[in-house]
Amino acid sequence: MILKLLNKVFNRKSSYYESAAQPIVISRQHHGIQRLQIDSCALKIVTQLQQAGYNSYIVGGAARDLLFGFTPKDYDVATNATPEQIKRIFRRSRIIGRRFRLVHVMCGSDIVEVSTFRGSSKIDDATQTDLHGRLLHDNVFGTQEEDAARRDFTVNALLYDPNKEEIIDYVSGYADIQAKKLRIIGDPAQRYREDPVRMLRAIRFASKLGLQIDNSTAQPISELAHLLQNVPASRLFDEMLKLLLSGHALACITELRARGLHHGLLPMLDVILEQPLGKQFITLALKNTDDRIQQNKPVSAGFLFATLLWHEVLSNWNALRSRGEKTFPALFNAISQTLAIQHNKLAIPQRFDTIMQEIWTLQPRFEMRIGRRPFQLIAHPRFRSAYDFMLLRCESGEFDIELKTWWEDFLSADPEKREKMLVKSPLTKTKRRRRRKKAATQTGTSPVTTVGVNQ
Repeated sequence: MILKLLNKVFNRKSSYYESAAQPIVISRQHHGIQRLQIDSCALKIVTQLQQAGYNSYIVGGAARDLLFGFTPKDYDVATNATPEQIKRIFRRSRIIGRRFRLVHVMCGSDIVEVSTFRGSSKIDDATQTDLHGRLLHDNVFGTQEEDAARRDFTVNALLYDPNKEEIIDYVSGYADIQAKKLRIIGDPAQRYREDPVRMLRAIRFASKLGLQIDNSTAQPISELAHLLQNVPASRLFDEMLKLLLSGHALACITELRARGLHHGLLPMLDVILEQPLGKQFITLALKNTDDRIQQNKPVSAGFLFATLLWHEVLSNWNALRSRGEKTFPALFNAISQTLAIQHNKLAIPQRFDTIMQEIWTLQPRFEMRIGRRPFQLIAHPRFRSAYDFMLLRCESGEFDIELKTWWEDFLSADPEKREKMLVKSPLTKTKRRRRRKKAATQTGTSPVTTVGVNQ
């Protein structure tokens, strides 16, 4: 139905959807994207390349997001100019990359990535793969048709010309968007072997864009999930971070488990989600994160990873305390054990380690409402994150809701009321007597003072 409609609208035959050599050209009256919607820097770069005699387009996620009504976070430009030719046009630019060279063009404080059209990924002298078929080196230039055909999913293979306000479609990506379908380009198994991260990207795009993964695209995922273990840990972490900060993390995590892709990412995730408290805690954390992102509020990646790993820390902590270790030493050891496992799988940067450790180590202090300890806790630089973390624990049933209520009242109270709310230590009176007795001994007076009537 969709294909027939598009063929009728654009006066094209269905064979155009089957051949990468005959693109569909979609005008503004059909796709609705206007030139004014394009970032000024990206528009300037495309225009200058075209004025220099080269073909150039807005490509990838930017073209896709514009069609879905989103504002792109960044813009990528593709052209038939080589990196050296691009650099000669733009004074403030630099060539980067080893696997595939591209150019970063500086425009004010922004950077726009400009790449030369990539060629076919056939195995030849310029292409190197590992034993599993993953591409290691693929530095081949090509035509815009080849560039579109070698991208991962059809929805990411559209080329937008902002000056003509036209979309060039070689792989029926526009039809797939209309049909709410996510489809990989080429043979799914081969494309996943070339780059296993595409399996994670399929989950993220489907959840974020509200698309249904095509049956042929979805079928090999479960059987090839083990290939993710062959991906460098740093790249796996970057992709996992994008997924968790997509604004649809809860849906992504659910789909990851359904497709068997969580193994090798967060190995304890299966165990956590099978525990009633753990599942509820993580569900709340992911939902809160999604809500904040969709409302354009800031989100801390360190806080999010602290929530995902917390029940592994908690399990280790309880085990150590049951063997007789004291509260804080046991917690520090539990944290070390958990992070040691994760460093081998996700390569979490040190800056996130520090945030997570501070959030976790502050948790026992929320139960200490004696003397000046609540005031000392409030003064801690990481208090707000730790406090939000504690609220999640209360809402999921780990802590009594009374603790949440007490802290909410304490934070909103005036200084006088806060003093009255503090729990008095049973040792306070004894300590005061000792201090008075010690002071009296030092001054040579009696520790008991009698006040006379006629003084």
